[in-house]
Amino acid sequence: MNQQKSSTSPLRVGVIGVGYLGQHHARIYSEMPDVELVGIADTDRNRTDEIAARFGVQGFEDYRTLLTQLDAVNIVSPTVTHHEIALECLDRGLDVFVEKPITVTPEEASDLVQLAGAKKKILQVGHIERFNGAVRELARRVNQPGFIEVHRLGSFVGRATDVDVVLDLMIHDIDIILSLIQSPVREIRANGVPVITPNVDIANARLEFQNGCVANVTASRVSTHSQRKMRFFQADAYISLDFQKQELEYYRRVGDPAEFLAGKPPRIVKEDVSISREEPLKVELSSFIEAIHKRSRPVVSGEEGKNALQVATNILQEIQSHHTGITAFPR
Repeated sequence: MNQQKSSTSPLRVGVIGVGYLGQHHARIYSEMPDVELVGIADTDRNRTDEIAARFGVQGFEDYRTLLTQLDAVNIVSPTVTHHEIALECLDRGLDVFVEKPITVTPEEASDLVQLAGAKKKILQVGHIERFNGAVRELARRVNQPGFIEVHRLGSFVGRATDVDVVLDLMIHDIDIILSLIQSPVREIRANGVPVITPNVDIANARLEFQNGCVANVTASRVSTHSQRKMRFFQADAYISLDFQKQELEYYRRVGDPAEFLAGKPPRIVKEDVSISREEPLKVELSSFIEAIHKRSRPVVSGEEGKNALQVATNILQEIQSHHTGITAFPR
């Protein structure tokens, strides 16, 4: 068990996994006031030494040695390791931030949620798009949409090849949609194809919710151009969100549709939207620290991470039903 922390001493944090994304977790913590980046851990000794030297902290190949010195930990290791590492961290009494997807399976995610609850520890999942300034503004404007269309397209970069594109990219949009619709998914139709990796590299899913909303979501990591856009259509407005630019376009209806036949059709008017543009990862990690200090529910809880994973898993299983040669889970 870790020693009781003084209310005036810095929060002691460590990062497990310092690859492409994990190094930025370490960078941000090294710059935070009232937070001490104690150390980092990675199975790649050369990488560990490089990142530890960059931020002037200890580096470990075995993450267990690091845990005894911490109050909280960020797990940014491959998805297949999340369950084992997070269970040990929670069991040792640490607050835990784990990158998305929370685990490989919903059953593993349930293990983490239950243990975090039993230990009364913070469990936050790294769905970074929730902290995009445009998404935060979107949440204030969405009102019972009837149709949602999403395109998250990018070229192959050789990262996250241990998971399908659904768990790598589409799960971002699944999480956002679930947080805004607040209605159970009634039906899923999906298809996908492996193009470069043995896993699904491009996928499309049609989600029907019990409240009648329909979301058509496409994700690809083999496109020739990059696009990350989400569009909402609701009774009185059309909203278009560009994740990359952190921009939101809001068009509202002016006039009564009932007067259309009387020669007074309603108009669509664009409203100016002000967006607070900050580095989403910095906002995300700051929210984790705030949840620790306040002992409050994190913005993206373990339960929400599990729900997004469950829908993503159902999509993969639907894809697998069309293509028997494709496995539904990471190899």
